[in-house]
Amino acid sequence: MISQIRGGTRWKRFALVMVPSIAATAAVGVGLAQGALAASFSVSGQDFKVSADSLVGTDMIQYGSVAQGATLESDKKSYHPVIISGFKEAKITNMCQSLVTKTPLGNITMQLKTGHKGSPAVAKNIYLDVAELDADAVLGDLDIGVAAGDGSHATKPKEGTLADGALFSQRAKTATLTKVRQKAWATTAGTFTLPDLNLRLYGGDKPCYQDEK
Repeated sequence: MISQIRGGTRWKRFALVMVPSIAATAAVGVGLAQGALAASFSVSGQDFKVSADSLVGTDMIQYGSVAQGATLESDKKSYHPVIISGFKEAKITNMCQSLVTKTPLGNITMQLKTGHKGSPAVAKNIYLDVAELDADAVLGDLDIGVAAGDGSHATKPKEGTLADGALFSQRAKTATLTKVRQKAWATTAGTFTLPDLNLRLYGGDKPCYQDEK
């Protein structure tokens, strides 16, 4: 994989571009134990699903990190290797977010929909802690293998997740993802505008999409 690519780049499976970064996360747990990385906050013990028809973002940055998880036992921690994807701005069309939770009454699904009536959801300074991502992607002005702490990143690394500035990262001036299917541990944003917000609770398992078998 060439370290620097200019222009538009297409991948059928967007996750493939992060193979070097995913390999790097194999050592992330060791780095965390040695204080090389710091988690910004403790995530819950559940990941959630997000789907969208498209995500159009500017000034993308991606790098490997670890999300620290909370547990019911206060003296224990869980750690989840993630790819942090940051955008200066992202417009998301037909977004669905879902979380299935076990209760004494059976499984309950929380489902949120937005950007499905002609106006996209708009996020500024958004960071996604991603565990899995499938999409079609076109990246413009792409640099692969840039140090995460390099000061020339238009979008800075997420606060509290990067102590070792030499970590592998990649950046792109523009990013267009379609047919997005994602599992994530956390999302943070400076502002997130959600037009035509629809939040519902359903009995049973009703995620935004089904996992491929």
